[in-house]
Amino acid sequence: MNEMYSMGLSLHSVGTVAVLVAIFVNLFLLISYQDLKKYKRLNSIVVWPLTFTLLATVIFTGIIMMAAKHLDFTLANIAMIIVSVILIVLEAKRIKSLKYLSETKEHAFPAYKPIARTILQIEFILVLLLGIWMWLL
Repeated sequence: MNEMYSMGLSLHSVGTVAVLVAIFVNLFLLISYQDLKKYKRLNSIVVWPLTFTLLATVIFTGIIMMAAKHLDFTLANIAMIIVSVILIVLEAKRIKSLKYLSETKEHAFPAYKPIARTILQIEFILVLLLGIWMWLL
């Protein structure tokens, strides 16, 4: 049982690093792309599904680890649940605003970039701080 729990924690940690990488890639693509149509296409085909799959992996392994600990709600578990909900809400907000962004308006993408960059930076900082907190425990 102990080996399975330690493997689950390892998978959870690897998933957290993968989410950090996905957020960083999102941020890099946002900064580097200038064409809204290409950016929306890449996001809808590759980036969004990958980001949500990685986030779901981290949440799922976290649920399994909580079940292994007999649903013991510690401060760390509550913080992870809150951060997970915040990440889902922020990503949904960012995706929805990009989805309804007009490709015909000239300044739509430059107006979207600061908002999306702020959201991605908040997500990155939240995951990084939570990860550092958990890895140091």
